[in-house]
Amino acid sequence: LEAKFYRGDAKRQLHREIELMKGIHQVTPVVVVDEAHLLDREMLEEVRFLLNFRMDAQSPMALILVGQTELWERLQLQSFAAIRQRIDIQFKLDHLDRAETGAYMTRHLHYAGVERDIFSERAIDEIFQYSSGASRLINKLATHCLLCASQQGTRIIDDRMVKTVIEGEFA
Repeated sequence: LEAKFYRGDAKRQLHREIELMKGIHQVTPVVVVDEAHLLDREMLEEVRFLLNFRMDAQSPMALILVGQTELWERLQLQSFAAIRQRIDIQFKLDHLDRAETGAYMTRHLHYAGVERDIFSERAIDEIFQYSSGASRLINKLATHCLLCASQQGTRIIDDRMVKTVIEGEFA
């Protein structure tokens, strides 16, 4: 799919492709917009038109907006009522508690093929304390710790290493 230069042409091309996917291929396109809280008013309106371009009851595609809590706060404004009415499901990912943080990290390491403990319990405590259970911060800090451990040839990440990474990378 090669994007057209003019916005109107690009919209028509996108609508044709969506109709092809739905009609001929029997596939519902799924569009994921990350960092959606950064979209300006005009782009949010474009999203609304994408969802409603044929004016029928069924949306031609599934749209997932991923963003910080300020996205939902903005959508609560009266001026965004038309967009809000098209939202079928909303979900807020709460911060993890300490036990969930440890299980979350273990699960991710398991998915990556790791079968042993890499982070000490005190390291997980430090990661939880720094991140307050926010999964994005957990991921970022754990990744930096893994890189640091790899560079140092360390097999176990302890609380001192986590503190060092926080002071060096996140201060």
